[in-house]
Amino acid sequence: MAGLVNNLLILFLVFQNICLGFRSPLSVFKRYKDTARPFSSECLGSDQPVISLGLSDFALDIRMPGVMPKQSDTYLCMSVPLPVDDEAYVVDFKPHASMDTVHHMLLFGCNEPSSTENYWDCDEGTCKDKSNILYAWARNAPPTRLPKGVGFRVGGETGGRFFVLQVHYGDISAFRDKHKDCSGVTLHLTHQKQPLIAGMYLMMSVNTVIPPGEKVVDADIACHYKRFPMHLFAYRVHTHRLGKVVSGYRVRNGQWTLIGRQSPQLPQAFYPVERPVDVSYDDILAARCVFSGEGRTTETHIGGTADDEMCNFYIMYYMEAKHAVSYMTCTQNANPEMFRNIPQEANIPIPVKSDMLKMSHGHHEETKDTDKSSLLQQAKKEEEEILDQDFHIEEAVEWPGLDLRLGQVSGLALDPENNLVLFHRGDHVWDENSFDSKFVYQQRGLGPIEQNTILVLNPSNAKLLHSMGKSLFYLPHGLSIDKNGNYWVTDVALHQVFKLGADDKEPLLILGVALQPGSDKNHFCQPTDVAVDPITGSIYVSDGYCNSRIIQFSPNGLYVNQWGEGTETSLGRARPGQFHIPHSLALIPDFSQLCVADRENGRIQCFRSETGEFVREIKHKSFGRELFAVSYVPGGLLFAVNGMPYPGEAEPVQGFVMNFSTGEIIDTFIPLRKSFEMPHDVVASEDKTVFVGDVHARAVWKFASTEKMEHRSVKKAGIEVQEIKESETIVEARLKNNPESTDPLKKQEKQHLVRQASTGVSFVLITTLLIIPVVVLLAILVFIRWRKTTVYGGKGGGGLNLGNFFASHKGYSRKGFDRLSTEGSDQEKDEDDGTDSEEECSAPPPPPAPSSS
Repeated sequence: MAGLVNNLLILFLVFQNICLGFRSPLSVFKRYKDTARPFSSECLGSDQPVISLGLSDFALDIRMPGVMPKQSDTYLCMSVPLPVDDEAYVVDFKPHASMDTVHHMLLFGCNEPSSTENYWDCDEGTCKDKSNILYAWARNAPPTRLPKGVGFRVGGETGGRFFVLQVHYGDISAFRDKHKDCSGVTLHLTHQKQPLIAGMYLMMSVNTVIPPGEKVVDADIACHYKRFPMHLFAYRVHTHRLGKVVSGYRVRNGQWTLIGRQSPQLPQAFYPVERPVDVSYDDILAARCVFSGEGRTTETHIGGTADDEMCNFYIMYYMEAKHAVSYMTCTQNANPEMFRNIPQEANIPIPVKSDMLKMSHGHHEETKDTDKSSLLQQAKKEEEEILDQDFHIEEAVEWPGLDLRLGQVSGLALDPENNLVLFHRGDHVWDENSFDSKFVYQQRGLGPIEQNTILVLNPSNAKLLHSMGKSLFYLPHGLSIDKNGNYWVTDVALHQVFKLGADDKEPLLILGVALQPGSDKNHFCQPTDVAVDPITGSIYVSDGYCNSRIIQFSPNGLYVNQWGEGTETSLGRARPGQFHIPHSLALIPDFSQLCVADRENGRIQCFRSETGEFVREIKHKSFGRELFAVSYVPGGLLFAVNGMPYPGEAEPVQGFVMNFSTGEIIDTFIPLRKSFEMPHDVVASEDKTVFVGDVHARAVWKFASTEKMEHRSVKKAGIEVQEIKESETIVEARLKNNPESTDPLKKQEKQHLVRQASTGVSFVLITTLLIIPVVVLLAILVFIRWRKTTVYGGKGGGGLNLGNFFASHKGYSRKGFDRLSTEGSDQEKDEDDGTDSEEECSAPPPPPAPSSS
């Protein structure tokens, strides 16, 4: 009996070894990594394309049958029949390709391939009937991943019966060793019914015409969705070589939510949707392709050849199985007017480095392009420029809000109705007497501010709509508004954060301990700003002047996480995650990021909002040493304001408009009436209307894009502003390449001309022409006189500077000199005033100016 058992055991072990001798694609599932695989003349796995993975699952190995392309940019196709007749579900993909050899692969599902050959040139097509892209892989692109419980339905009565693999071989220099290529993909299929079925939604323009030489041409697609809910998890863009950027959105109740945005000149794989997006009945799906006809001498139409163009936005989605539809299309523009409100990012191309463009794309079904030199030349050009865009911000001089009598304006926000909400300090000021060395507030005897500190204004005419916040605060600072219209504010004297309902007199939530600075989980030290995630409800607090951290709380105020540390000034440049007064916050929900105005380090730092992981830094020389505030507008624009230049430095105080994707400055802006003194906060709306609050000037400016201002009708009283329907002209999208080179004197000259507009342009021009020679002559005479004085040992007496005279006396303070009117109150902070005047005395003073003695 024992011998029989031993014999059976030996037979079992032998059988097991034989089974393990077969190379199963399942091992590839478990061991595959995105690294280049050594070339081989054998097609691994091709001898056994179907492997059982159990009772209901199996693997299907789809490989090129040992091909050797003869020239670069070759597209080869091959087909594999579904090995079962009944219904099955594709639940995973594992690619097998070397990035040195393959530019990209596409896997189609259909019922009849274009050829019955072992493999064929894809110029003949992929499928004779309707094909559906199931999978895409591209060099330098992330692999497609299906969510758990999601599968593509194949076989049976409705699913495709063939898989067609298309491989684009870019540079064939890798085939110098005469090896044969076996690139492909292994599918994991199951007979188990999946609760969620994957499908493809194709948005495609069919009638776009691109005129020769035209810098910007938009192809817009929009359809109302009339089916059961679907959930989007991946997207893919496709154009030929004239395409600059393709963007897709869900539009619900006028709100644009980004599905995906990508350069079609990058690897055309499926990219994951960064934030889950669901689409419900009667939502609108919208997409825009931006083209440039530069370099073309004839019109370019939508078509299937290399000289034509295409505008495709693919969406990979899943639905409940009982309602599932595997393929849907949209080829119309159901609502052209809506694209007036498309987010600005849709018009801003994504720069692409030339090394990503060494291989061209081809037409639909990815057939090869012949004009490679034109593509490479255009790729090099795109590295250096972005499309023309006549986008400029200027002050809305008719807005009367500049004349409001306010205290120190510390915070601005827009409520859900786009009304302007401002947070000011009434008759309280922050000066050198406000705090002791331990950051404890010293002026409690004054009591809380007796004026309403939160004002809601009509953004068009500055009419007061609502006010609140009386007897609640001592030194207001940051303000933000959540999606439900609740106000979130900080008070640096109380060291607290408050949540207030728009109509509630008492706070709904208070974080921190009143008048007690600290650095633990329950205390703040002069917190500066708050941001509330519109999706998760998470609360983020920048803390602050005497702490250097960002703290995350749950929606009900429980501590979750914190990150950040102080800047070690002795080490020179601040490292990522170090702060020197995190002063302002901006949430970017589209990218799950939180950006921080790192004030005294003169930069913007962006982090993953859920983890605090550092993403990137935005820093420009034109920021100077201080960057006070940052604001994000859905659509890809970032707004910021900096501080006054330190003595001896030239960077002017101004506002900035930036492309969030690249960090590049698109535009800068300054007021035409009065001047910035210490712009403390900035907020912008999706129509590119910008408000800036100044804590020294105690004023709020309104700015608008010149594109918008050109279509305004303003009544003589300067109060009522009526928007006129914008023209149908195409707005050229050009980002300025050298914004730092903008001469501030040009803006000052423009400011002068605006003030003198009533005297007439011709009078100003003639007077200027007459005065210039006189000024030049006087300057020459003064210079000669000065040189003589210097040569003969003379000593200049210098003029009397009353500002410096009074500032040099210990008892001098601007406190108590209330503004009587909005005219003539443009006094800037003194250059040698180390206290930085009335605001932010916790910040270290600038380096002292060289002594005149």
